[in-house]
Amino acid sequence: MYASHVRRSAVSMLDSGLSYSEVCRRTGVNRSTLRTWNRNRSLLEKYRDTGDCPRCEPVPRPPVPGAAYSYLLGLYLGDGAITPSGDRSRGVWRLRIACSDCWPGLIRECENAISQVLPGHSVGRTGSTGCTEVYGDWKHWPCLFPQAGPGKKHERPILWEAWQRTLVGKHPEMFVRGLFHSDGCRTENKVRRWVGGEWKEYSYPRYQFCNASGDIVALLTEILDLLEIPWKRHVSPRPPRQDKIVVSVSKRAAVARMDEFVGPKY
Repeated sequence: MYASHVRRSAVSMLDSGLSYSEVCRRTGVNRSTLRTWNRNRSLLEKYRDTGDCPRCEPVPRPPVPGAAYSYLLGLYLGDGAITPSGDRSRGVWRLRIACSDCWPGLIRECENAISQVLPGHSVGRTGSTGCTEVYGDWKHWPCLFPQAGPGKKHERPILWEAWQRTLVGKHPEMFVRGLFHSDGCRTENKVRRWVGGEWKEYSYPRYQFCNASGDIVALLTEILDLLEIPWKRHVSPRPPRQDKIVVSVSKRAAVARMDEFVGPKY
């Protein structure tokens, strides 16, 4: 089985006018295989993106589709982890996303995102108390998520790779959606105010994202700024979220904008 970039490169050489013998010499692929690829272009499409790592090709490329990757990146940064799968000597990693059982639609959307980013591989579920862990096994998850590392995310640097910033910049709404679907919520905020000699209650919708990592919060607020969505940041004073950073989006127009691409969990 040849890597997809070898197949694409070989056919491109043939299209440029090189002979089968010359392409065979340059790539090491025998001529009968080259003829099969050249005559059956549908096979070339069949084998495209079926598990080869786009970051490990001679010319690294971003994962596709970009929207699904941006959403999955948000889920991973919020409630995800990458850990060895089975025997460590096999070099296989497991991407695990914890999803609350209260939101079955979120579980299905998470499965769909993993399937799109990693076509041809199975996506599994593992049940736990109150939540379902959606997972996929692959050798190259750390290539697609270089933020992976030992220990808790808030105890190590979480920074963009240049290609990630570019890709997320093309799909900013999906990245924000992934973060709020993992560590965020849409709620009705209730306040009491003394007006005209009496207490009056008011309520308004707002979005909140809560995470202990200042770096992850910085990634979120950078993209909110890109989308021109105003936000406020504070430290939660109440347990069990005490000492976590909270980002709130509460202005009416900003909430309406978030409703267009995030909305309540389902």
